[in-house]
Amino acid sequence: MARIETPNRIRGTQDIFGEEQRRFARVLETFDHVRRLYCFQRLEIPIFEATGVFARSMGETSDVVSKEMYTFEDRGGDSITLRPEFTAGIARAYITEGWQQFAPLKLATSGPVFRYERPQKGRFRQFHQIDAEIIGAPEPAADVELLVLADQLLHELGIHDGVTLQLNTLGDAETRDAWRTALVAHFEAHRYHLSEDSLTRLEKNPMRILDSKDPRDRPIADSAPDIDAYLTEDAAAFFKAVTDGLDAAGVKWTRNSRLVRGLDYYRHTAFEFVTDRLGAQGTVLAGGRYDGLIGSLGGPETAGVGWAAGVERLAMLIDEPKEAGVDAVVIPMGDAAAVRAQGITADLRRAGVSADMAFRGNMKRRMQKADAAGARYVLILGEDELARGEVTVKSLKTGEQAPMQLGWIPQGVFDLIFEDDALEESGEAAPPLSERLARA
Repeated sequence: MARIETPNRIRGTQDIFGEEQRRFARVLETFDHVRRLYCFQRLEIPIFEATGVFARSMGETSDVVSKEMYTFEDRGGDSITLRPEFTAGIARAYITEGWQQFAPLKLATSGPVFRYERPQKGRFRQFHQIDAEIIGAPEPAADVELLVLADQLLHELGIHDGVTLQLNTLGDAETRDAWRTALVAHFEAHRYHLSEDSLTRLEKNPMRILDSKDPRDRPIADSAPDIDAYLTEDAAAFFKAVTDGLDAAGVKWTRNSRLVRGLDYYRHTAFEFVTDRLGAQGTVLAGGRYDGLIGSLGGPETAGVGWAAGVERLAMLIDEPKEAGVDAVVIPMGDAAAVRAQGITADLRRAGVSADMAFRGNMKRRMQKADAAGARYVLILGEDELARGEVTVKSLKTGEQAPMQLGWIPQGVFDLIFEDDALEESGEAAPPLSERLARA
């Protein structure tokens, strides 16, 4: 018989389990908690879209569109792309689903995204993002709210130390046009010293030269004119309103006049939360205002601002979460007890008690399994206990054990757990287990 080869995991993907999964889940749970505090609605959008959604929104010449998108032709002959980010799909949904009637909309989502690039630490070809957007709000207060939300998320994850909010303004359309003209003139004067990539960008997307990492480009980019000389009064007032709002909310920030977004639909605020704890890939959360995006996709001119963060990168920065313990493990000994234990375990779970059943091995091995699971209590049910209509409850913290009537399960176990939590919070010592069960 031919040997069947086990297929390998595809390069740039990951199987998330154990400690990694606990970190991953902690990021998503914290994000969901914070977005609720800020009254952001959860939404889900498709994992794939028509390729034009991303090509038009991200720019035909961007690295993502030209080199990194997973694009294929489906059986109907349509060009389909796995989403490389969320904002374009959300903008498409806003247009096609008629969500204009609900504006302004505060939206949050999360899930897998796909980019074909070289896998490295914290970067995968299928990775995961959290995303927050405000659509239909042209006021600078929307930018402030999103930045304060991001800042609180980082605080609640416990990773705010060593993370810096870098902030810049891209101005309004008039500002961008004037600055772009000045940048083109500057780079044209030095075109023979630019890298090949920057020469391509000079024709299509000259602002992207400012964040080039090529050593040949850095002196030219560093000497390029700043946007401040071209800011209109309205653009300057908008940026001041954002920084004043951040100051009022107690969010620290620093100006980075070289922080840019290359596409024409970006306006006003651009920002990144960066750290030196991830090596060269130091950005943990980034975003900006994109007032021209929805119009560029064929919708009505609509203001928008948002950010995204990589779940994997955030997870790398947080402390390892403790593995959640089990409230109770039921240990049946004997066939009749095993049947009854299935009902007891189900009743405990329905009552809100996390419960498992140890049904394999001798008593010692089953107790070891309960201990390894971090159980607070074990409920031992054998032939003798069944005959007496009771179960033996044992505390794995103190080693005490005492009988409980079967008819008092699950309420009695629930009360024990509830009382344990109250005693731990107050710092009081627990009475003997036999006394607590006698009260029940």
